[in-house]
Amino acid sequence: MRVSVRMLALGCAAAAPLVLASACGSDGDAAPDPEAVFTAAACPSPNVPGLPQLDLGAEFSCGTLTVPEDRSRPDGRRIELAVTRLAATSATPRPDPLVYLTGGPGGPALASAAQVAPLGLNRDRDVLFLGQRGTMHSDPFLACPEIDEFQAAQTGLSPLDPATAPLDAEATRTCRDRVAGGGYDLGAYDTTENAADVADLRVALGLDEWNVYGVSYGTDLALTVLRDHPDGIRSVVLDSVVPTQNNIIEGFWPGAAEGFRALFDACAAQRACAAAYPGLEDEFTATVNRLAAAPLTVDLSGRRVVLDGYTFANPVIQQSLAPGNYAGLPALVHATATATGDGVPAATALLGTVTPPGLIGYGLTFGVFCGEQTASTDRGQVAATAKRALPDFPDAVLSLVPQAARIFDDCDVWDVPASDTGVHEPTGSAVPTLLLTGSLDAVTPPSQARIAAATLSRSEVLEFPGLGHDVLQSSDCAPAVTVGFLEQPTGGYDTSCLTRVQTPVFTTG
Repeated sequence: MRVSVRMLALGCAAAAPLVLASACGSDGDAAPDPEAVFTAAACPSPNVPGLPQLDLGAEFSCGTLTVPEDRSRPDGRRIELAVTRLAATSATPRPDPLVYLTGGPGGPALASAAQVAPLGLNRDRDVLFLGQRGTMHSDPFLACPEIDEFQAAQTGLSPLDPATAPLDAEATRTCRDRVAGGGYDLGAYDTTENAADVADLRVALGLDEWNVYGVSYGTDLALTVLRDHPDGIRSVVLDSVVPTQNNIIEGFWPGAAEGFRALFDACAAQRACAAAYPGLEDEFTATVNRLAAAPLTVDLSGRRVVLDGYTFANPVIQQSLAPGNYAGLPALVHATATATGDGVPAATALLGTVTPPGLIGYGLTFGVFCGEQTASTDRGQVAATAKRALPDFPDAVLSLVPQAARIFDDCDVWDVPASDTGVHEPTGSAVPTLLLTGSLDAVTPPSQARIAAATLSRSEVLEFPGLGHDVLQSSDCAPAVTVGFLEQPTGGYDTSCLTRVQTPVFTTG
């Protein structure tokens, strides 16, 4: 079983962070802490309760990194971040490890460690996994069981129903009040402080040089580290890219439109799919509009699932977040579009997008989305951008953000300061950088990798046909290319396996 954290790796129907100006340089970056300390510690056991397949074996060792919660207050609270090390299999490992920055924001790094271990990234060097501030196994872990419960219950509700909105807000408010009651500075859980934590880890471990890998939100974090704390970075790998200069919230619907277009074109390019579903794009748009006006209720073994225009479109987007879900997408769309409206495939897919409870550090999720994203745009701008991308979608559907539905309402409740505007400065660098993107990614589509690469003078973008989000875990080719790049980041690594990666054959039965 593969556990996917479907957030920007972003799938939450909720979704805020700042460093005070006195702690920031001219570009808004938080300075690393000279007193950050790494301390060895036992690995958590179990790693993820109820999922023994994610336990950390003997090849892992663990510890904690102690850093300031808010670097503008050096005498204030200190927090502990979980760290695990996957030992190199080589008897003579390279001295420059790879640090893996997971997605989310708020995803559990140590769960990712167990999933990444079989991919062979540790052939020649150690791989380090940093539990980002506020996430699972770090202290504090800013979880929100109230939001987890709402997410599970929401599959039986229509997000477009006005009665659902106060339930969402109440879940967020209850969590916010509880977390803030613990005295935590919610504005300190953001990308600026997060990036300084990463820089602190290298120094605390006594490393002269390392390599940085980021996936999904982890690419935004990696690019921020490269921009604000470039010392000691030998090479960078960005997988499913979020450019620092982009507003994630504004980009969700345009990214979805790019992913929809790629799916329709891929179906049209396959003779059987094109014959079975000649009007797939029109069917999809018509079904979004029909379900927005008249939601469909599906009974799945006694569990009520409601499909409206948003909950039909959003799972199609989220299917690109985990490998192996693409082959049945055209059939899913067609089944729901038929006159009888068979909603079972779409309802089943919707249930599969619910992240297991207890995994997400919502304090970081909201810290990033609210302080850095909603604070630098507004509802009108997001709606206008969405309408330009998908002019035939109903306004009611476009008023909700993919994966983060009522994020503006949630951010009103979470109530953190706006981040320094420097957080959205593009990252310019000559450090060798490899960018991986999947052609069917409807969350961080290929266009985003090209935007990021434009200011990275020694970069290469590799687009993997037929893959979605998190390319590394979706193809045997991507880990092989990554390992080769880490050995020869200035060029000459083998990318020939990319010619053998193909779009899956879509089912038509």
